[in-house]
Amino acid sequence: MRDTIATAAGSYRSDLIDFVREIVSIRSLSGEEGPVVDRLKAEMLEIGYDEVRIDPMGNLLGRIGSGGKIIALDGHCDTVDIGDPTSWDVDPFGAELGDGVIYGRGAVDQKGGLAAAIYAGKILKEIGMPDNVSLLVVASVSEEEVEGLNWQYIIKEDGIVPDAVLLTEPTGLSISIGQRGRTEIRVRTDGVSCHGSAPEHGENAVYKMAPIILEVEQLHKRLRGDPVLGNGSVTVTDVRSTSPSHLYAVPDSATIHLDRRLTVGETLESAIQEVEELPAVRAADADVFMPEYEVTTHTGLVHPAKPYYPPWLMSESDPLVRTASEAYRGQFEEEPRLSTWGFSTNGVTTKGVYDIPTIGFGPGAEEHAHTSSDQVRVEDLVKATAFYAAFVLGMN
Repeated sequence: MRDTIATAAGSYRSDLIDFVREIVSIRSLSGEEGPVVDRLKAEMLEIGYDEVRIDPMGNLLGRIGSGGKIIALDGHCDTVDIGDPTSWDVDPFGAELGDGVIYGRGAVDQKGGLAAAIYAGKILKEIGMPDNVSLLVVASVSEEEVEGLNWQYIIKEDGIVPDAVLLTEPTGLSISIGQRGRTEIRVRTDGVSCHGSAPEHGENAVYKMAPIILEVEQLHKRLRGDPVLGNGSVTVTDVRSTSPSHLYAVPDSATIHLDRRLTVGETLESAIQEVEELPAVRAADADVFMPEYEVTTHTGLVHPAKPYYPPWLMSESDPLVRTASEAYRGQFEEEPRLSTWGFSTNGVTTKGVYDIPTIGFGPGAEEHAHTSSDQVRVEDLVKATAFYAAFVLGMN
């Protein structure tokens, strides 16, 4: 079977290159994924997926097989923006191919992995799915805006609860078994505004915030750690103030935004409590809270979102991790590497919230995500395609 899968994956190399280049060339920011979803859907239909549909949120779901055990391969099809255009050496949407590498926004994060998953379905259509397994390939949306919200919808609204999930985010072809979680926290101080020419007549909210910022910096240094996922972290990522007259009046409020990364054992409640207990926060009688958002997807659906994403970690001895490792050994005749992600993924919902066994395996390097060197190696794409097919066959 190893040679059969490898031969099939190799035979699709040119088609896979063309497909990845085409979808990378389609701009697909969060909330604007419609055109790329349509192209992905057309490819699934051309391959011959048994069922292909777009749910009301805009997620694309392609099914092969009719077994009771549902194995989901997930890849988000939205991307971040390009940032400063002058920082790119290539056209971000040119999908240039050179020296066996495809360049462009979303190549690694993460249209390459998604394309490989779709083509793994093509291999499985030819080889034949195990009778007891159904493959669900998901092109999820709005992940870059609120990771995991898509799978909240799939599970709660579509009523689909997989038995296992493989995320196709970039891992450098290692098997990822977890990630730190994250939440967003805001701290607000209030003051009394007055004319900037006589600040002694007011109470400057920014001055009340200044010692809080310094204490947040110190809080980061004493956060707890985990031997696998590492320490939690916190940093100030935004500072804003309000006043009746911009630049000419003492601010009557100041707000900072904290990016808080959570390791094993940390929760939303513990993270907020740590900030509330800072001496400067208490002295300023500051308000500490988690913001809430609404996300509008490319279909027009509006969904509330709370930015709390639990950490998750699979045991190395978990049956899903063992199955993935066996599939890797069988396909490539070498030992797999186990890793964890530095960034956040849809696993915050599948494993973090719903405790669905979840792992990751993807082409390309995490370090290229969200950068102007966004890229994926063709050889990684071919290997990922083969691995996904072998993994699904091993789940029977």
